[in-house]
Amino acid sequence: LGLCISRASATVLNLNCSFILLPMCRTLLAAIRGRTKVVNRKARRLLDKYKSFHAACGISICVFTAIHVGAHIINAVNFSTNYNSEYTALNVARYKNEVSVQIFPGVTGVLMVLILFLMSTASTRSIRSSNFDIFLGTHNLFFIFYLLLLVHALGGVLKYQSNVQDHPPGCLRVNMSTAEDYGSLAGVNGEVPLNIVPKITSGLFHAHEELLINNTLKICTKEPTFHPHFPETWMWISAPLCLYCTERLYRYFRSTKPVTITSVILHPCDVIEIRMIKENFKASPGQVSTFVC
Repeated sequence: LGLCISRASATVLNLNCSFILLPMCRTLLAAIRGRTKVVNRKARRLLDKYKSFHAACGISICVFTAIHVGAHIINAVNFSTNYNSEYTALNVARYKNEVSVQIFPGVTGVLMVLILFLMSTASTRSIRSSNFDIFLGTHNLFFIFYLLLLVHALGGVLKYQSNVQDHPPGCLRVNMSTAEDYGSLAGVNGEVPLNIVPKITSGLFHAHEELLINNTLKICTKEPTFHPHFPETWMWISAPLCLYCTERLYRYFRSTKPVTITSVILHPCDVIEIRMIKENFKASPGQVSTFVC
């Protein structure tokens, strides 16, 4: 159960980590919003709520991170107590009843949870209002977060059997032997006549009736080999991450162009109006200006 929950929550996290970057591509959203022939009024209103969508994705990431961590705590205990002494390549723990986070996914997971905690706590309204620099600084940690996310699944905790044809699930290893030990008596597919298989009980035959074909017994031809599953996180976040990085580079080069402030007007209720001009710039709805004081 813990394994199912951890994998399901990981998929939700991959989805939200890809979607959360899209609302932050403000230049792209402003360009889409400005095309009235392509985007209708209702769609423009939805685009104006990009911050709400970004916050919803962030809350979802926090919730499913907690679920993912809880499921992996259960998995750590299960991996330790269910240590497989016959197929040691499948084990995460080094020995039975070992519970440790000193494995690659465990270390990267702890670092990601720490970064997520800093980002989420700094996103509260009180901190954003009192010290926006803390909010902005912690959010820049998302580069490290995504780097850890990409390498998080490279530890190879979950594995699959790669030689099912040579070692079909359920084949018998009689006295820890394989079909090669029977020499010429074993058929092409590892089928050994029942009368030459030593020390096989009738109860064993009954438990493996599906392996009995033409009075022969299916014997494992080779030892099983296991390989880690191919990571899929990069498939989810590569495109949004590249899009956002391109957006940030574009905004950086655009910010290097000088801006001329023509007037500053103080209005009631502590409202300040700043008028400025910039070469080759045309303002459009939805754009945001960042002032570095």
